[in-house]
Amino acid sequence: MNSSITQKEYQGRIKRIIINEDEIKKKIKKAGKWIDGLYDGNPILLVSILKGAFVFMADICREVSVPCEIGFLCAKSYYSGTESTGDVKITMDLDRDISNYHVVIVEDIIDTGRTLNDVVKILKSRNPLSLKVVTLLDKPSRRAVEFEADLSLFTIPDHFVIGYGLDCNEIFRNLPYIAEYNQDYIE
Repeated sequence: MNSSITQKEYQGRIKRIIINEDEIKKKIKKAGKWIDGLYDGNPILLVSILKGAFVFMADICREVSVPCEIGFLCAKSYYSGTESTGDVKITMDLDRDISNYHVVIVEDIIDTGRTLNDVVKILKSRNPLSLKVVTLLDKPSRRAVEFEADLSLFTIPDHFVIGYGLDCNEIFRNLPYIAEYNQDYIE
């Protein structure tokens, strides 16, 4: 698939909506209250792992009432087949020392857990005041390493999902809901 996808194919690739826009908004409001309760007025740093979590980050930061800053990082993992080489490379790093921050990683989806597990280790080594992980989606059936988020908004089955920041070849991020991707679509 490329950027010359037709409107018909675009619509045909959306198999079914699995989490609608209203459900997402309700859970994000609750997550904002949960974060506020954890930090009781203390400032925090929300960290989004690009690109998939940027929509979630934008919405959750508006639901948080404690003072917050935001930061972004990109991480790439190099895997050979289904085996991890254990090499996670930060391709775009945070632009500040995090040792004086309560850090909340805002993630779009936890699948195998490998990359996020390594990102958490890297950030913990930088001595934040505390570190929590909030994920929009969790796919525990795919977990390859032991990893649990501090807060998961939705647990989903093993479907390839798109929308609300999640993509397939950089397309579908703009959908306001989470949908199952139709891999069997034939025009």
